[in-house]
Amino acid sequence: MLGIFLAVVVIIAGIVASCMLTALKEKTWKEWKKEWDYYNENPAYRSKPSDDEPDKSKVRLPFFAGVVLAAIIIIVSCLAIVPTGYTGILTTFGRVEDRTISSGFNFIAPWQQIVKMDNRTQKVQLSTSAFSSDIQQVDVAMSVNYCIDQATAQELYRTVGINYYDNVMFPRIQENTKAVFSQYSAENLIAKRDTLSDQIAEAMANDLKRYGITIVSVAIEDIDFTDAFTNAVEAKQVAAQNKLTAQTEQEQKTMEERAAAERAKIAAQADADKAIIAANADLEVVKVQAEAALYAGEKEAEMNKRISESLTPELTKYKWIAQWNGELPTTILSDDGSYMINLDDIKSSGYKNDGES
Repeated sequence: MLGIFLAVVVIIAGIVASCMLTALKEKTWKEWKKEWDYYNENPAYRSKPSDDEPDKSKVRLPFFAGVVLAAIIIIVSCLAIVPTGYTGILTTFGRVEDRTISSGFNFIAPWQQIVKMDNRTQKVQLSTSAFSSDIQQVDVAMSVNYCIDQATAQELYRTVGINYYDNVMFPRIQENTKAVFSQYSAENLIAKRDTLSDQIAEAMANDLKRYGITIVSVAIEDIDFTDAFTNAVEAKQVAAQNKLTAQTEQEQKTMEERAAAERAKIAAQADADKAIIAANADLEVVKVQAEAALYAGEKEAEMNKRISESLTPELTKYKWIAQWNGELPTTILSDDGSYMINLDDIKSSGYKNDGES
C-alpha cells in the first residue's frame, strides 16, 4: 500500500513539474495544445521547429521520469525481507492470510504487508508484589525467558496481536507468581527460591501453551520484605543465635565437668588398682615368707629328727668328751633336770665326794 501511495505521489509531482516548465515560456496550456495540434496536422514542419515552437521533450520528460520512478517504487514495495529468527505474517488490507512468509527475500503484492514476529528466545525483567501464606507482603524481582512457536505465530497475531506480552503474558506472570507465593510462609520463601521459580514456570507454561508461547525458564532474582518483617526476622535470628550460644556454652561446660569426673574416676580406679596390686604383692610376699618359714621349719625339724634318730648314748658321750676342754663344769643338773647345782658353792662349803681319797 505504501508503494502505491508513493507511486501516485511521484506521478502527480511529475505532472506538476511539467506544468511548471511550460509556464516558463509564458504560455498557457491551451496555447501549447494548439501548437501541438498544428504540428501534428502538418508533419512537414515537425523537423525544424522554430524557437517559438514548443519542445515536446521538455514537457514529456518530467512526466515519463515520474512514471519510471513510480514503477521503481512499486517494484521495490513488492520486495519484503524477513530476518532470520522471525516469522512473516502476511496481511492484505489488514486481513491475515493463511500462509506465513519465511526468512529471506520474498515478493508480495504492493497492497500486502508483512508483520514480523520474533521467534528467538526473549528475556523480560519485571517487578511485582505478592503475599505469603502468613499474609506478609513481598516485592519480587524476576526474569522470564520465553519464545514464540513459529508454527502458531500466525494464530497468535490473529487472536492477540503483536502486543501479546502486555495482553497475555504479563497478567499471567503476576497471577501465577501470587498463586505460588501464597503457598509458602514468609520465612520459607528465600530458602525455596529455586522451587518457586520452577513452580511459576510450570504454571505459566500450562496457561500460555494454547497461545503458542513457550516458557524457557523463570528466575527469581530478588525477594524483598517489608521493614517491619525484616526487623522481626533479624530479632528472631539474634534470639535464636543467643539461645544456641547459651546451649553451646552449657553443653561445653557439661562436657568439661563430665570429662573431669571421668578423669577423677579413672584416677581413683588407678589408685585402687595400685592399692590392690600393692596388697596382692604384700600378700604374695607374706605367703612366700610363710612358705619359706614353713619350709625352713620343716627342714629344721627334719634335720633334728634325723639328728635325734642318729644320736646314741655312746655318740653323745663321745661328742661330750670331744668338746670337753679339760675343765670341770661349775654347774650340773639333777637327774630329773628339775634343778641346777653350783659346784663352786659346794666346794667352798667343804663338801667332799665319797669317791675322793
